[in-house]
Amino acid sequence: MTSAKLPEAKRPEECETMIDVRAGVDQVDRELVALLVRRFGYMDAAARIKSDRASVRDEARKAEVLDNVAREAAAAGLVPERLRAVWNELVEQSIAYEATRWDQLRADR
Repeated sequence: MTSAKLPEAKRPEECETMIDVRAGVDQVDRELVALLVRRFGYMDAAARIKSDRASVRDEARKAEVLDNVAREAAAAGLVPERLRAVWNELVEQSIAYEATRWDQLRADR
């Protein structure tokens, strides 16, 4: 299966139909997946670097990340608690992924 290059989606303010809106959302979703691939790459690096499995979960760092996101959301005019909830799940999934990778890397030795 080959993936053809999709046309650039319209900006939200240029959308005139639900087809336009959905094309824009689909494009943003593809971009978000690419960013998440990069973010999870950092989880791979953390799993490789951390010598102690207990350090995979760092509640102080999690709180810092959530506070940073809430501050960025508020500055952008979004409801901070909505994005905090999304990021809470993202961070929890990242921790679970990193723990699994930590175990895999040590099992392979």
